Amino acid sequence: MSARKSSHLYLLLIIGIIAISFSAIFVKWSEAPASIIAMYRLLLTNLVLLPWAFAYRAEWRAVRGKDWLRMGISGLFLAIHFLLWMESLRHTTVASSTMILSLEPILVMLGSFWLFKQRTTPAALAGIVIAIFGVLLIGWGDLRLSGQALYGDLLSVLGTVAVVVHMLLGQDLRQRISSYVYNFTVFFVAGAVLALYNMGAGYPMNGYPSREWLLFLLMALIPTVLGHMLFNWLLKYVSATSISMSVLGEPVGASLLAWILLGEMMTALQASACVLLIAGVWIFLQFDKPRQVNVPTAETSLSPK
Repeated sequence: MSARKSSHLYLLLIIGIIAISFSAIFVKWSEAPASIIAMYRLLLTNLVLLPWAFAYRAEWRAVRGKDWLRMGISGLFLAIHFLLWMESLRHTTVASSTMILSLEPILVMLGSFWLFKQRTTPAALAGIVIAIFGVLLIGWGDLRLSGQALYGDLLSVLGTVAVVVHMLLGQDLRQRISSYVYNFTVFFVAGAVLALYNMGAGYPMNGYPSREWLLFLLMALIPTVLGHMLFNWLLKYVSATSISMSVLGEPVGASLLAWILLGEMMTALQASACVLLIAGVWIFLQFDKPRQVNVPTAETSLSPK
């Protein structure tokens, strides 16, 4: 992979980090149930993608039976992730909830080693340790071991495990399936699962004020299309561990946005930890063994092959 192409991939990772950092803010602003937010976030994303469905008819037909099942499972775990993580924000702070997501790269790295025999370098491991330490410091002042905060933290932990399963399945599937088909299918399955959950829970599907619909749409366009969908496209060119390490930038962006937009204060210790986290992510991305692939210059996440 050339240095120029690598720099382009890293720029896309940065865009994705900024986009997903808004997710917690939109959830905090919304008064709708977490499962309703997640459902419309995904289904509205599919509505945005729908005009390109016919252009990918050859890719749809090429998907094998077992891969349909795997995409279904990936969508199921994405739904579980959104449900649990968004609900955690009702019970704990943005810093604490996003801090717990730092477990993701560790679990993805272990899963990649077990399933795909992927290894990394000692320097990259040092970057992981530095970044994890930085994220732990970000949430340290907010992490409480009792009451609602503990419940919210537990939901975030379970949501992190769910997204790790989703990422590992995606890393394998994206080697054979186009970004568009993978994203559309997984988002549709996840949205359908959440719709069934909402019907079972008795949550109303409509009747929400225009402000809520605007938040649902913003959730679809910013953290989903410019965040998760972009990361799914990148799974073909960089390892799931690298993407998960980049996602560690979310606590920095989300905590800063929560301070500016929600009034959730950040201590000097947490601000210093942000710098430490960024340094750890940079070290990992510099020294992690890259996957040797050729990046097509004309392909985008919406353009047919």
